[in-house]
Order: sequence, then C-alpha cells, then structure tokens
Amino acid sequence: MKCTLMHRELPVALLGVNDISGTVYRVDEIFHSEHLPLGSLGRTKKETAKNLNAWLSGRMIPASRSGFQQAMQTAMLQKNTEVSASILLLKCYGLSLSDQYWLNPAAAPLQWREINFYDNSFSDDVGNLLFGKIPGGDSLDLVSPCNTSDGWLRKKWKIADGQRILIKGGSGMAQQEPLNEVVASAVCRRLNIPHVDYSLLWEDGKPYSVCANMTSDQQDLVSAYALYTSAEKPGVISAFDHFLARCKALGIPGARKFLSQMIVLDFLLCNQDRHMGNFGAIRDAVTLEWQGMAPIYDSGTSLWFDLYASQINANADAAAKPFCTTHNQQLQLVADDLDWLDLSALDGLEDEVFSLFQQAHFGEPARAEVLSRAVTQRCKLLSQFVS
Repeated sequence: MKCTLMHRELPVALLGVNDISGTVYRVDEIFHSEHLPLGSLGRTKKETAKNLNAWLSGRMIPASRSGFQQAMQTAMLQKNTEVSASILLLKCYGLSLSDQYWLNPAAAPLQWREINFYDNSFSDDVGNLLFGKIPGGDSLDLVSPCNTSDGWLRKKWKIADGQRILIKGGSGMAQQEPLNEVVASAVCRRLNIPHVDYSLLWEDGKPYSVCANMTSDQQDLVSAYALYTSAEKPGVISAFDHFLARCKALGIPGARKFLSQMIVLDFLLCNQDRHMGNFGAIRDAVTLEWQGMAPIYDSGTSLWFDLYASQINANADAAAKPFCTTHNQQLQLVADDLDWLDLSALDGLEDEVFSLFQQAHFGEPARAEVLSRAVTQRCKLLSQFVS
C-alpha cells in the first residue's frame, strides 16, 4: 500500500509499505528531506527505503517483550483476532507518544488532529492484553500507543485524569525494576538532575512504575543511537567524544553536563543497561530546533536487580554502557565535569531507599537493608573519586 510518512501535519515522503509485514519496500518521492527521521536519508531512494524500514521496525513491539507472545495467542484464541507486532504498528498508523511521525494511508488520508494520541483517546485493549488481562466484548480495539513502545519489560500506556501515563512492570522473582525507577528519581531530585519522575503502583501484589509522558505534541524524542549514527565515527576518537561531537554539530545544548549527570547516576545505581536506546535528545517537531537532552528516564535495570542479596558487592566495579565496559572507566570520562555535583545532597539517602524497598516482598528478608547499605557505599565510592 501507499503511505505518506507524516511529521505532524507535514508530508515528508511517499512510501510503499507492505500491508502485512509493515516493511518499507520503496520510497517514491521525498517532499521534505530535512524532516525525515534523523539519519534515515540515504544517498539513493533505495538506501533511504532501507533506512526507513529499519527505523519503522524499531517502532514495533520487540518479540522479546515480556508477555507479548502470550498476548498474541490470547488474542487469537479468545477473540479470534490475529495480532503481530507489524499488525499493531499499522493499526495505529505508526503513531507514538514519543514523537510526531506517522503513516497516512494515501488512498484514504487522515487528519493529524483527529487521530494523534496526545489529543485523542485510545483503547486499553492492547495494554490489557500485554498485562495478561482479557478485554471484554466480542472484538478488540487495537488502536493504542502501546503498539509503538519498545523495550523488553511489560508496559502499557493509559489515560488517567487526562494525562498520558506509562505503567511498567519488573522481571524475575524480585520484580525490582519499578522500585529502582523510584530510587533513581529520588537521587535525581537530590542532585538536581533533570529526570522523568517515577512513582510506584501496586497491583495484585506486584510493583509497577508510573510516569507521565515526557514529550508534548510538538516534540520528538530522538534516541542517542540516532544522534550517534547521524555521521560515521572517525576511528581515531572515542565513542564518548564522537557522541559529544555529534551533539555539537547538530546544535544540541547541554550535552556534556547531561552525560556527566547520567554517568554519575548510573555509577551510584550500578545501572547495567544504559544503552543508546534509553537516552536521547528533544527536538521541536515543527521548527526542528534542538531543545536539549531529554530528561533521564528508564533506569530500572539497576541496583543488582538480578542478583540475590548475598551476591551484592557494592565495592566491586560493574559492567556499564554505553561508552565504556565498566562504571569506573566511564566515571573517568567525566572527571573534569563534576562541578555541578553536591554530594551533601545525598545525606539521608540510605533511609529513603530502605523505606521504599521495605514495601516489597522480595522473598529475601534482608534485601531492603542490603540494597540501602549498598547505595550508601556507592555514594562513598563516588566521594572518594571526587576527592
């Protein structure tokens, strides 16, 4: 089928899209190349089609998403409805709550103001399916921003009191990731680090993190990966320096301080998975002006979430991403950029962390105490590094 790639109300390119797989197989015409997703413009239309196909595939729910395979089976068995990642993408026209791109059917064009998820309601059916709940009624309404959410943890979008919120679960026995998000919010507040604020929701005895959407209907969240790959990295410079160079070339303000803050936070929390898909920058979708780095979000894979309490060693260096393989190495990258850091703001953090984790039922009586002490030890290690 023919679709127009749209950026809000602006037609960007006319595409050939497979109506089953969601594959972009051809670019017929480009109307506004500057509004293409960052890094997708190729030297030829064929190369651009390949790049856009990869970009669109990245908007689909990954097959590794917790509960997704079960959700597809439930939809087929209980509702006689075929569901796949590509079907879900096309059902919502590729619309997202992270940016303003979408696919407009050329044969029956739609209006942005009538279908975007910022101003219009959406179904809870997909979110309920992803959380293992069978929606009522004989059929499923598959129009939802849940269809274009990435990541492997169970998550869903919901409208509460007129606000778009994201609810995200945990993994394993401890289900610790949602609590880690709340701890990360607490650390960011203390250190005045711009961040998405997370709160805790308990449902059926399980914790979930809750946060409001970070973008408005005139903003794009652009991933660090898109920034990093927007130009080829010269072999003579590090990944860290290349990222900063790309931010400077694009005109993104505040990148160096942001990286310093993010790396410090991840050091304190021993974040294992700060990859280039879970941080980025905010851009005005109309003017294309860069507004700055996005507030820090998605810090759940932290605080030894996948280890037993007896295995936690706060003094040990730990694996890190995205610029170095360990947190100690990564901290060295920002050693000269810590003038913003007020370590005294972390006083009393141990009690706050303990109070939070004490709510959880980890199956390990001492886990809350071990985790809160471990955070305090990470603060001490950071203090030693600074001094």
